[in-house]
Amino acid sequence: MSTTPETAPKRGSRLPRLARRAQLLEAAQEVFVANGYHAAAMDDIADRAGVSKPVLYQHFPGKLELYLALLDTSCDAIVASVQDALKSTEDNKLRVAATMHAFYDYVANAQGAFRLVFESDLTNEPAVRERVDRVTQACAEAVSEVISADAGLSREQSMVLAVSLVASLAWRGIRGFPRTDS
Repeated sequence: MSTTPETAPKRGSRLPRLARRAQLLEAAQEVFVANGYHAAAMDDIADRAGVSKPVLYQHFPGKLELYLALLDTSCDAIVASVQDALKSTEDNKLRVAATMHAFYDYVANAQGAFRLVFESDLTNEPAVRERVDRVTQACAEAVSEVISADAGLSREQSMVLAVSLVASLAWRGIRGFPRTDS
């Protein structure tokens, strides 16, 4: 549920701490997705959430910490989705389809959280890079476990294959794979 100026709580409304934090994260995600990190302003996020800047700063000491909190949530969501898809069946054809659906459902989500992970304008920041790399690593580890179990390959061999598959999908998408009819 996204907030708009019409649906944002009125300034001064008291919310429990966790509810306020969720509200601030939702507003921040809208602003960061729309504007990117560098163009997003804490004033805009506070306005979107219907709070004062001091309230925003009570929950997040700065813009980077707010962005990292959003990035953590986004990264955890994609990893959990991929892990769930891999566990959803023992049939590898269906497993691949489920994993692809999980990835593309995440990318197609109307809130645009994927932009925080895959299109960040802050990837030079070590804390951001670490989180983005964690997504690739965690997804590759999950895929590696399946490859190792099904193909009987060593952990190292299965990780090489898994990293290649995950990186190709995450960074190049399916357009990076040749069509058979061309």
